[in-house]
Amino acid sequence: MAESTSSRAPLGAAECHLTLDILAGDWRIFQLRTGHRFSADDLLTAWTAVRANPAARQVLDLGAGIGSVGLLALWKLPTARHLTMVEVQALSHALACRTVAYNGLTERVTLYHQDLRDWPGGAFDLVIGSPPYIPVGHGIQPQHPQKAAARFELHGDIFDYCQAAARSLAAQGIFCFCHAADDARPERAIRQAGLTLIRRQEVYFRASLPPRMGLFTCTWEGTRMDPPALVIRDLAGRWTAAYLALRAEMGAPAAFLERARHQA
Repeated sequence: MAESTSSRAPLGAAECHLTLDILAGDWRIFQLRTGHRFSADDLLTAWTAVRANPAARQVLDLGAGIGSVGLLALWKLPTARHLTMVEVQALSHALACRTVAYNGLTERVTLYHQDLRDWPGGAFDLVIGSPPYIPVGHGIQPQHPQKAAARFELHGDIFDYCQAAARSLAAQGIFCFCHAADDARPERAIRQAGLTLIRRQEVYFRASLPPRMGLFTCTWEGTRMDPPALVIRDLAGRWTAAYLALRAEMGAPAAFLERARHQA
């Protein structure tokens, strides 16, 4: 099992193409200027997870990428003892290592450079993931390998994520992830892993369009109670009050929130 928390994990030629961006509060994240960058998917997954288990102590981020989902959750869970991140891509793993060190989090975060399909498991209170949605052979893969692996199922699909989560959940643990709203596979994958879907929230990126994303919350057992859909932009294309409240809750910069509230 490969492990690294080095702030100088090798980035090679990518070193000169990095940006250092706001993640949440005063935490910052290293990203490639033209590579895969953290997105609304990551933000919404972390928000769902911390709301599902605000008392989580041991957190696992499967397919952690550059670390955005797990670190957003950790920022919102100041009492969490530890975050474990598992990521197969060397470049994304190296960026996450750099981010963890920059924010002074090496005592609270352990990073494994490993394929989640080989992850042995554990007993975590909260497991989170933002898996790629697109099966190999469907659509055109980006030329940038980091982007391709973030969007296409090159290192596992939702069935693999659910199996890895099931190996990793404590008896009262909760698993949260996002996936394409029009894909029927997540609910099958949850059942095949022996888990129970207790919440599914649809996400409308625009009120005029069909839901694009589903936010899934799973446990070993429980009763399903789906919350109302989340709408990010209204019919006029403006940020909704619900979304701005979410962004504030998850540490968005005050300047962004102020501009958004005065949008035309």
